[in-house]
Amino acid sequence: MYISVILSTYNSPAWLAKSLWGYLAQVDRGFEIVIADDGSGPETAQLIGDVAATTDITIRHVWQRDDGFRKTRILNKAILESRGDYLLFSDGDCIPRNDFVAVHRKFARPGHFLSGGYFKLPMPVSESVDRADIDSGRVFDARWLRANGVRLLPYKWWKLTANRSMQEFLNRATPTRASWNGHNASGWRSDVEAANGFDERMRYGGEDRELGERLVNRGIAPIQLRYSAICVHLDHARGYVDPEARRINDDIRRATRTEKATRTSFGLNLHVNG
Repeated sequence: MYISVILSTYNSPAWLAKSLWGYLAQVDRGFEIVIADDGSGPETAQLIGDVAATTDITIRHVWQRDDGFRKTRILNKAILESRGDYLLFSDGDCIPRNDFVAVHRKFARPGHFLSGGYFKLPMPVSESVDRADIDSGRVFDARWLRANGVRLLPYKWWKLTANRSMQEFLNRATPTRASWNGHNASGWRSDVEAANGFDERMRYGGEDRELGERLVNRGIAPIQLRYSAICVHLDHARGYVDPEARRINDDIRRATRTEKATRTSFGLNLHVNG
């Protein structure tokens, strides 16, 4: 099984560099990286070229011009450029633990998609994390994070501290529903293509989850890996939040659920056919 890791990004080269360093540290090397770039400037292209020159992991850069938040469109274009029969989606502001790809590979099952978790870092730690912290795994060590000022309720640390048997218990016990999350989800290419990819009418707010809802309507069941497949999420501003866009997205998602839609007419086909 060859995996395509698809990372979304927009004008955040410092964060993208940290994410890419995480993939270069993976114990499982059977994957490519496809960067879905929603209109970043030349600094991002330079970074990608520099990182690609240091590794034998294939890195593809799929870019579109900046015309507002069009994540779903660039993700569809990245899917079409990818080569894997299994697709793993995350964001360029998320650093994967070194077993991230291996865990997704281990739990991949026909007729299912995987829903992983993340541990959010505050801005000071997000800014200070460097490659040595990522290569050594310190950024996933609860003691190191506490020493660097991260303060959370005890149960919040379980994503980083739970052993394998505890992870399995927590994945079953969590009240959080397994969903298709943009920061950490994976599924079979054939299933994503059958659903026609992401709905390009959607802007920010639930745009990733809507694909998962169509997959569920197709009979593709989610597997909860909230405590097993882990990445840390770097903090950032969200200036693209738009209440009107969220309302439109909510209407589309409501129709997907009510009509039991299994496919969108506004997805991959827009690029395949023209």
